[in-house]
Amino acid sequence: MAAWTWRFEKADGTEVQPAVQPEEFTTQGDAESWIGEAWKDLLEGGADQVRLFEDSTEIYGPMSLHANEA
Repeated sequence: MAAWTWRFEKADGTEVQPAVQPEEFTTQGDAESWIGEAWKDLLEGGADQVRLFEDSTEIYGPMSLHANEA
């Protein structure tokens, strides 16, 4: 079964530890719902953007967490 995970980054692409620890998601929809609820806390915790992965394959990103850039 595929695992959906987020990578949390600064604006320059450097990986950072998330302020809110995510789980491994079993569907893309679950992962996207979680980011929709947690993005403000992640932004306040130092992440500027995220990338979504299915196992080791990047699905999309970088996606900014800054609302004015969305």
